[in-house]
Amino acid sequence: MDMILIGGVILVVVVILVALYFSYYNRIRTYANQIDEAWAQIDVQLKKRFDLVPNLVETVKGYAKHEREIFENVTEARSRIVTGTPEERMKASNQLTSALRTLFAVAENYPNLKANENFKLLQEQLEGIENKIAYSRQYYNTTVLNFNNLISTIPGMWFAGGRQKHAFLEIPEAERGPVKVTF
Repeated sequence: MDMILIGGVILVVVVILVALYFSYYNRIRTYANQIDEAWAQIDVQLKKRFDLVPNLVETVKGYAKHEREIFENVTEARSRIVTGTPEERMKASNQLTSALRTLFAVAENYPNLKANENFKLLQEQLEGIENKIAYSRQYYNTTVLNFNNLISTIPGMWFAGGRQKHAFLEIPEAERGPVKVTF
């Protein structure tokens, strides 16, 4: 009778361990897939912005022909967005954002440009895309947090199979300072 009881306990423990293994394995794979999907969403928004920027630049060029350096910076940053690692692409995206801020600052000096319907429409579309990029980055970081927590805490780390933590998308150091508002 004792052998049957011991065998039953061993069987129950084995079943629990196998169920726990598959549960954690599936959760880890699910989070890894969500990270890939989150990056793909960022990539979609970066592509939309990539396609919109030339139209915006051409609209502004007609009004601000002497602002050549700004256009070169925007074009250079835009070209780096489509190649490289996710980290390199996000760095290029941050540089493009900075160049676009300069472009919009230049546009402030041209009242006719600010009143141009095409410019307004492009600016609104870009603002919408920038908001979606920000949301997509936030979703990516939340997914990375969940994945990193799962593989670095017990018992998830026992089932992680050597998987490494993913890096968060962070704000560049230059954009962390206080915003200066002048009137």
